[in-house]
Amino acid sequence: MLIRLYRGVTTLGGPLIDVYLSRRMARGKEDQVRFPERRGRASQPRPAGGLVWIHAASVGESLSLLPLVHTLRESRPGLTVLVTTGTVTSAKLMTERLPDGALHQYFPVDRLPFVRRFLNHWKPDLVLWAESEFWPNMIMELRRRAVPMVLVNGRVSDKSFRNWQRFQGVIRQLLGTFTLCLGQTEDDTRRLRDLGAPNCDCLGNLKFAAQALPADEEALTRLHDTIGNRPVWLAASTHAGEELIAGQMHHSLADKHPGLLTIIVPRHAHRGDEVRAELEAEGLAIAQRSRGEMPDASVEVYIADTMGELGLFYRLAPVVFIGKSLAGQGGQNPLEAARLSCAVVLGPNMDNFAEMTRRMVQGGAAKQVGSEGELRLMLDRLLSDGAARATLGTRGHEFATQETVVLERILDRLAPLLDAAERGGHARP
Repeated sequence: MLIRLYRGVTTLGGPLIDVYLSRRMARGKEDQVRFPERRGRASQPRPAGGLVWIHAASVGESLSLLPLVHTLRESRPGLTVLVTTGTVTSAKLMTERLPDGALHQYFPVDRLPFVRRFLNHWKPDLVLWAESEFWPNMIMELRRRAVPMVLVNGRVSDKSFRNWQRFQGVIRQLLGTFTLCLGQTEDDTRRLRDLGAPNCDCLGNLKFAAQALPADEEALTRLHDTIGNRPVWLAASTHAGEELIAGQMHHSLADKHPGLLTIIVPRHAHRGDEVRAELEAEGLAIAQRSRGEMPDASVEVYIADTMGELGLFYRLAPVVFIGKSLAGQGGQNPLEAARLSCAVVLGPNMDNFAEMTRRMVQGGAAKQVGSEGELRLMLDRLLSDGAARATLGTRGHEFATQETVVLERILDRLAPLLDAAERGGHARP
């Protein structure tokens, strides 16, 4: 009944959805050039032959699926891979990083006319759905067309689990449409099973199969030459409130660590000007990457408000605080920094990566702090003690690179479905 109600609301509420999308576009959250894709209108033709559609909601999910996309293109060149995401940021990254032969489109808004238009054009033979974003109209329409679906790297946080338990009938019906659900962890797999997924397994977390984030070598050399031997730490993927904390950390640490450079990479690059104004009000000397400025000796805080350059700054900063974990909620992926041998420091709010955080901290691959005061002490220690910093970075790297076999396991499990998709024939008119 609730799914039918949702379908009715999204059908009758078309004008309100249009207003909502217009407001998103005015705030830069929709792509003006490719906006028809959000209405299910394809901007590219569908190639002949089998097609696997991989959906990832945003940046983190899409990056974790890149190894799967690359391997599919290498091992099954006759199979077209279509990747959809829902944000402007993720679309830009996918356009830059997808291999030849893989296509990108925006995920259509979950209204039935848009969904059917999308499916009528692309006619997927297999759908791989990442993590935990469930859109009822799309999922039920795929079920009606008998298109096989697999949930890969499935994640169900404690909060999501509690929320879905209030709508047990809805989530049971949605999960029941998946041929297979692969959880990131044993806890995720148990929650998926408890919510009604009929066929669940845990083969590992695809985030472990990711390659190190890329960096432009020329830009890296220029920044190395500019920074020189200054002590550096990085606040990565920060959310509102954490930039001010980073600025306050700089004030309290600068006297003990002469020449200290604090680098801040806001999770949302468009906040760069806002962050600059906030930190300049604290009396800090700022340089901003989006304005072409460099962190020369007079600069105290460098705001790296550009897209797709996090790998560059992980290579510059030996000590990294992972954002959305102190002032924010849920945390960001710590493996990306650990893979590049950074000494990783986490705040208390890492619910989105709870199992990974537990293992990293227990294995000495990351340090977790519970407050701003603890963060200040930890940064001071790691900036002062090169041996402790190196040990933490080494253990982090070992942890981040120990489970790359997960990709092979998942591909083995998907092999029969991929074989069928290569032959085509699953898509229904």
